[in-house]
Amino acid sequence: MNIVLFGPPGSGKGTQAHFIVEKYRIPQISTGDMLRSAVKAKSALGVMAKSVMDSGALVPDEIVLGLVKERVTQKDCVTGFILDGFPRTISQADSLLALLGEMGKKIDYVISLDVDRQELINRLSGRRTCSSCGKGFNVIYDKPKRDGICDSCGADLIQRDDDTESTVIKRLKVYEDQTAALKIYFNDLGLLHSVLGSGPISEIQLQISSIIESGGLGDNS
Repeated sequence: MNIVLFGPPGSGKGTQAHFIVEKYRIPQISTGDMLRSAVKAKSALGVMAKSVMDSGALVPDEIVLGLVKERVTQKDCVTGFILDGFPRTISQADSLLALLGEMGKKIDYVISLDVDRQELINRLSGRRTCSSCGKGFNVIYDKPKRDGICDSCGADLIQRDDDTESTVIKRLKVYEDQTAALKIYFNDLGLLHSVLGSGPISEIQLQISSIIESGGLGDNS
């Protein structure tokens, strides 16, 4: 069972990826994590990637695909995997499907967590973090007992620069521009399954389980 997981910032993708990993015992594969590991290990691909990153350029698709190929051949991927953060373009999607096809593998489900844009803005721009202990709050969904004060240690709460509303709107625009064509691409292949990412976490998990355990027939889009 091989899955591509989409989700905008603030959609709870990390929570749902963890749920899939735990329930179905398949690893989550992040291209960012793979790059960092390869660079640290000083593998052939890692050395090439580091050279490119040090120059300030984007790592070529060929290197990323090479890392994906190495990763999905490892023992823990025998029963499946979740791809997180890849593919990001139609070209990458074409190359990924071709690569997996050569290996006798395929993508079984592309799951997209869909959340109303304004709710995403509220979730992200409402986040506050304790300046001392790091505990997180949300001024809408998880308010501290006293405005601007951490419940745990009494220190001031701060808003990270990337959580300001203007920055959040820009981040969501980048995500929407990046994934719009990919969603059409995977939908045309009959692989895309949309999951409503609002509401209780348990209900979102039920939607995901329904899709996987029905062989794709439990689509809630």
